[in-house]
Amino acid sequence: MSQDVCIIRGDGIGPEISDAVEKIIDAAGVAINWIPLDAGLKCVEAGEPIVPDRTIDRIREVGIALKAPMTTPIGKGSVSPNVTLRKRLDLYACVRPARSLPGVKTPFQGLDIVIFRENSEDLYTQIEYMVTPTVANSIKLISEQASEKIARAAFEFARKNGRRLVTCVHKANIMKIADGLFLRTFQRVAKEYPDIESWDIIVDALCMQLVTKWRQFDVLVLPNLYGDIVSDLAAGMMGGLGVAPGANYGDKTAVFEAVHGSAPKYAGLDKVNPMALLFSANMMLRHMGHDAQAEAIEGAVERTLVKGVKTYDLLGSAKTSEFADAVRAELRL
Repeated sequence: MSQDVCIIRGDGIGPEISDAVEKIIDAAGVAINWIPLDAGLKCVEAGEPIVPDRTIDRIREVGIALKAPMTTPIGKGSVSPNVTLRKRLDLYACVRPARSLPGVKTPFQGLDIVIFRENSEDLYTQIEYMVTPTVANSIKLISEQASEKIARAAFEFARKNGRRLVTCVHKANIMKIADGLFLRTFQRVAKEYPDIESWDIIVDALCMQLVTKWRQFDVLVLPNLYGDIVSDLAAGMMGGLGVAPGANYGDKTAVFEAVHGSAPKYAGLDKVNPMALLFSANMMLRHMGHDAQAEAIEGAVERTLVKGVKTYDLLGSAKTSEFADAVRAELRL
C-alpha cells in the first residue's frame, strides 16, 4: 500500500534532482504516492505568496513533505520560502547530519556529527526595522520554551541512536542574556539525561575545533543563526552542499530538504548532484519506518561513489540522471 508524501519540486535544478530521487526511491521498493505542491518563484511570478496557503494546508493534512530547493527573489520584499514553511508549520528542529562518505576524498575522514538547529527564533524571526534612515535594528529572540524543545530533541535523538555526547554551542560570554538563556536551558535539560555526556562551547571556538578535532564532537545543539552557519561548515567538511541532507521536524509535521540552493544557472543541464536531496529523502524514509530501504539506498550510493561514478562537484563527470541510474543499478544487484 502506498503512502502519501507531499513534494515541492522547487526552482532551478529542483525538478531534475526531484525526478532522480523519486526514481531511486521507487527502485528501492518503497511505494509512495507523491502529491505535488506549488511554492517558490513561480508562485511569486503569478502574484501569489511564495508559499500559498493551499500548500501549507496540504502539508499539515499529510504530515510529511520532501522539498527541493526554491529561489527567494532578491530585493522584491519576498520572504524566504524556507523560513515561511518552518514558521507556519512550527518546524522547530532543523536536523542536519554530516559524515564522511566512502569514495569522497576530504581531509575530514571519520566525521560523524548531527546538528540540531533551533528553527523558529533568533535573528530569523525577521523582526527588524530602520531606527533612522542610516541605522537598522534586528531583534535576536530567544525563549526558554523553544530552547528547551530543541535541547530535548537533541538528547532524545542521542539516547535513541546510541550517541555519547550532546554539545551546546553558544556565545553566552558576550550575549549573556539571550545566549545565556539558551545555555542555562540546555544545562537544565541535560540533567534529565544522566546517561548522556553534555558539554558546551563558544561558537567561534567550535568552528576552529570542528576543523582540527572533529572526532570529539557527536551531537551539536545551536540557536538558529549559529546552526545555519555551522551546518554549512559541516557540509563542506563532508564534501560540499551537494551531499548534505536536512530535515525540519515539528510535533505533527516533518519537511525534508536539501541544504543547497536552487542553482538556476545549472537548470536543465542534467549536471547537479542529487545526493543531498536523496539523503534527505532517506531521512524521510526512516521517519516513515522504512529503515531497511533507507539503508539499502545508502549502501547503493556508497558503492556507486567507490566505483567512481560522481557528479562534477565531486570531481566526476556523471550527469544527474547517470548518477541516479547507477544507484538504481546497485539497488538491483
